[in-house]
Amino acid sequence: MPSVLIISDSHGWTDELVAIKDKYKEQVDYMIHCGDSELDFDEEPMRHFMKVAGNCDFDSRYPNELDFYVEDVKFFITHGHLHNVKMSLMPVSYRAEEFGAQIICHGHSHIAGVWQLEDHIIINPGSIRLPRIREEKTYAIASWNQKGTFTVTFYDIKGNEVKDLAFETTL
Repeated sequence: MPSVLIISDSHGWTDELVAIKDKYKEQVDYMIHCGDSELDFDEEPMRHFMKVAGNCDFDSRYPNELDFYVEDVKFFITHGHLHNVKMSLMPVSYRAEEFGAQIICHGHSHIAGVWQLEDHIIINPGSIRLPRIREEKTYAIASWNQKGTFTVTFYDIKGNEVKDLAFETTL
């Protein structure tokens, strides 16, 4: 079963980022950082992440967007500030449509959640440093099986599942 770790808005934290990365690096197929790490592109905590620039990232080597396949599922990654995700998820959904992506991962708002918008599943892992709306500092793991069941599980910074954020659908 393919799986992807999704994290965002770590805002300068390194020890916590490395701890999460080390915990899952042998368990997931990909690791995504949706921006605002405030770290250099090739700094150790950011190694092994598929990563994009946030509005607080100043290393010009970060791309604004990424798209890639994990097996047969196409992901679109962006921080979200360039798509006004705090106002509406429609612009980021339209942009993902241009790439033919099914799964959208973004940060910026620091609000953990999953939304299904037309043919897109939009995942915001929240923030491991400065969460909004919720008190838990969160990240997420998305996984899916051959039957097309797509699951997103959220965890707090200590690795405890945040059950009320769980999401499951069929691709």
